[in-house]
Amino acid sequence: LHRIYSKVNRLYYLKEVESTTDRCRISFCLSVALLFSCTVGFCVEHKFGLWFGAGGVTLFIALYDYDARTEDDLTFKKGEKFHLINNSEGDWWEVRSLSTGNTGYVPSNYVAPVNSIQAEEWYFGKMGRKDAERMLVCPSNPRGTFLIRESETTKGAYSLSIRDWDEVKGDHVKHYKIRKLDNGGYYITTRAQFETVQQLVQHYTDRAAGLCCRLVVPCHKGMPKLADLSVKTKDVWEIPRESLQLIKKLGNGQFGEVWMGTWNGTTKVAVKTLKPGTMSPEAFLEEAQIMKRLRHDKLVQLYAVVSEEPIYIVTEFMSQGSLLEFLKDGDGRILKLPQLVDMAAQIAAGMAYIERMNYIHRDLRAANILVAENLVCKIADFGLARLIEDNEYTARQGAKFPIKWTAPEAALYGKFTIKSDVWSFGILLTELVTKGRVPYPGMNNREVLEQVERGYRMPSPHGCPGSLHDLMIQCWKKDPEDRPTFEYLQSFLEDYFTATEPQYQPGENL
Repeated sequence: LHRIYSKVNRLYYLKEVESTTDRCRISFCLSVALLFSCTVGFCVEHKFGLWFGAGGVTLFIALYDYDARTEDDLTFKKGEKFHLINNSEGDWWEVRSLSTGNTGYVPSNYVAPVNSIQAEEWYFGKMGRKDAERMLVCPSNPRGTFLIRESETTKGAYSLSIRDWDEVKGDHVKHYKIRKLDNGGYYITTRAQFETVQQLVQHYTDRAAGLCCRLVVPCHKGMPKLADLSVKTKDVWEIPRESLQLIKKLGNGQFGEVWMGTWNGTTKVAVKTLKPGTMSPEAFLEEAQIMKRLRHDKLVQLYAVVSEEPIYIVTEFMSQGSLLEFLKDGDGRILKLPQLVDMAAQIAAGMAYIERMNYIHRDLRAANILVAENLVCKIADFGLARLIEDNEYTARQGAKFPIKWTAPEAALYGKFTIKSDVWSFGILLTELVTKGRVPYPGMNNREVLEQVERGYRMPSPHGCPGSLHDLMIQCWKKDPEDRPTFEYLQSFLEDYFTATEPQYQPGENL
């Protein structure tokens, strides 16, 4: 029993338990564990809830401020500490605040174990190289802004990404691998080894020591995205209409309106309202079950629905509106090719996830991409097109159906696949480089269908590099199987200015 106590103490458990009564209960539990050869972790976990948390840790610290959305969750400030009570709810953990004594739920991605690498300002966890570059090249970041993330290629190692500048390249990002020693230490170069990543960061904060420059300031972290409105809507996400307040109309569509609103008087959301008769509530709810499970940082997160007509679709709010309006009337008008290609790469990344999940969008175009701060793009309205019951739309003709974006096999025969989405992506690329121009200018829908069937493809837009137009042509291959995958499109676009157009120079428009 003493050996088991020692083991539990090493798991940071008993020293966190202040109540004598609780200690006695745990002693009894440990005795039973010894008698029945149960593992300590199993016994305590199932007798008293998931006390250990991840890796045996029960003490956590807030990484951000958070305002409670319901009576079940806690308001807290960055730096506040908590004891973990229960983490069986997945994205929402029950905790007790050490400063207030209050108990309630907190979003699990807003906290990290005290004194862990996850609690550091500069640690960004699982993040790809391209996303690190996007964050670091934001105009407000000085040279020497840095972040550390998990290595994409080596388990247990990390990558250090630093914003740099020189006269030839201008602003750019350098990446260094932080390797792990067998004895647990870390190094970038074997000449300088450290027990912890924190010590390594401090060393290179004091001096460049072979890096492009010394580490100056951690990259700013945006607030993490929540997958649900609250712990209660995690599983029960059909919500009462009265819980929503529609505040400002953002747009009108053929099948409804888009509003900025609030849920429960606390949380800013976007609300898409559908005209009665647009789609069957039963079919919509079935599709929404799938949509709710799709989680990716390049997809607009579905939060909740009102499934009785008029149907309400509640999603995360995107401050810059649709990509189409952003390109035509917003700040997108002044963007150059590097930013436009990066936006295309983000959309391809979201579609690559949809591809991996064996899902189909069916209506991919700039009007269904939403934009947030720092040119972040996310895909909206995935899967909804299949449910529309409007006769003019389902006949795939007339003004309501997006013929100009639709692959010929889908427009003529209703064969929608991920490869017809690839065709639509090629059309979306033309929208990006022309700043929102309608595809096939001067042609009506019937002419487009006829000409495309005869082999016509849009010529290269003014100022568009030949290599990018070649990519569009690949997306518009007649045989769907000859079109590229979204995985390929993402990779091609992310590496476009290093692998394909390294000599790019800004032009008048692009």
